[in-house]
Amino acid sequence: MARSMWKGAISFGLVHIPVEMYAAVDNKGLDLTMLDRRDFSPVGFKRYNKGNNKEVSWDDIVKGYEYASGEYVVLSDEDLRRANPEATQTIDILAFVDAEEVPLIYYEQPYYLAPGKGGDKVYALLRETLKKAGKIGIANVVIRVKQHLAALVCVGDTIVLNTLRYADEIRETEALKIPGKTGRAAVNDKELKMAMALVQGMSEDWDPEQYHDTYREDVLAMIEKKIKAKQTKTITMPEPEKEKRESGKVIDLVALLQASLGKKPGKAASADDDDDDEPPPRKSRKPEAEQEEEETPRPRKAPAHSTERVAAKRTTASKSAAKPAAKKATAKAAPAAKAPARRRKAA
Repeated sequence: MARSMWKGAISFGLVHIPVEMYAAVDNKGLDLTMLDRRDFSPVGFKRYNKGNNKEVSWDDIVKGYEYASGEYVVLSDEDLRRANPEATQTIDILAFVDAEEVPLIYYEQPYYLAPGKGGDKVYALLRETLKKAGKIGIANVVIRVKQHLAALVCVGDTIVLNTLRYADEIRETEALKIPGKTGRAAVNDKELKMAMALVQGMSEDWDPEQYHDTYREDVLAMIEKKIKAKQTKTITMPEPEKEKRESGKVIDLVALLQASLGKKPGKAASADDDDDDEPPPRKSRKPEAEQEEEETPRPRKAPAHSTERVAAKRTTASKSAAKPAAKKATAKAAPAAKAPARRRKAA
């Protein structure tokens, strides 16, 4: 059975609920030992007396507060308890608030609270009341030698005490370059619509069991690989750093969103453009008199995207044909003689 790390009571009004506190999380880090690279022996740390350089055992260590340079007031665990017995043994609820009013950035460390001896009934009463009211309790609690602000939150049938950060511990954001809703960071309706589609496509029910520390698993797999290859004493040197991505490069959000949605950027973009853009207005039909006047062929302008090579060929051909064309041209076809000049200009 887990060992309780704190015993006391929850107090609000005249209600007194005996509880015991247990650690709610188990940090699964990689337990790496520091070694001397010369002979791979473990590196140890000793607690030593800075006056005579001799090692000190845990039984001979006490806590002290330095009130002047080199002068200390010795404080035992009993001294710390007697300073304020009520604060060190009580989770004092100050107020009840709506859970959504406390931003997640304030939450720090969770602890389980279990009822102490004779506290089952009042523990269950507080739990059901919090659930019914949709509230969390804001309380003060002293853990070890520090007073914490805390939130009492119901998680299933368990009351969880989650320590909170104080307001002055949260750093301000004024010094950060946070993008606003206008200017270069402005998001248009099309980008927002596609991002919403991506979010909806990736939405699912919360299942904490499917998430795990894949990096830790990869490191452990690499350790097994080194053991099998008998490379336990091989030190892998770092590779040269890869070129960093240009931070100032303009990002095409629409293309990225389309790729994330599994669409081809070209087709998806044209499809979206067809849906969002209005069709171009139709040209009105001209009177028959104007149509007869326009029966005379007019020179075509060279396309703006023509290459210099094609333009040069057309210009050379136009010059060679200019003289015979001028003799046969009629008054109505006179504008055709200006075609090479127009082509050179367009080219």
